[in-house]
Amino acid sequence: MATTRTAHTVWQGDLPKGSGQVTLDSSGLGTYDVTWKARAEQSEGKTSPEELIAAAHSACFSMAFSNALGQEGKTPDEVHTTADVTFQPGEGITGIHLTLSAKVPGLDESDFQRIAEDAKTGCPVSQALTGTTITLEATLQS
Repeated sequence: MATTRTAHTVWQGDLPKGSGQVTLDSSGLGTYDVTWKARAEQSEGKTSPEELIAAAHSACFSMAFSNALGQEGKTPDEVHTTADVTFQPGEGITGIHLTLSAKVPGLDESDFQRIAEDAKTGCPVSQALTGTTITLEATLQS
């Protein structure tokens, strides 16, 4: 069954000095302030589209990686994923770097790297973001 998730943003003013609020409607988890300054300079307690993409990508990749492990009969003790989304004013999003650290009992380094790369490619958010370069650094914890 397909699902649809919804968020909305209300923006006031011009781009450099204006501000907005993005609300996570589907979950009801909250409303977050967003500004151009938070996007192009310092966040100062506000979010940006890139931070929201980073949150979505890190969660999606962690799920895809855990699912891929399950298909190999492995269960992780812990999966920790960080997504760094780089934004360059005038160019847009110029890259996404995923950093994975995971503890997976009984998994060797070669299989770990293969599964991580497959998860990077298979993650639905990665697939939606194919217009940018996505890199991965994966570390298997012992």
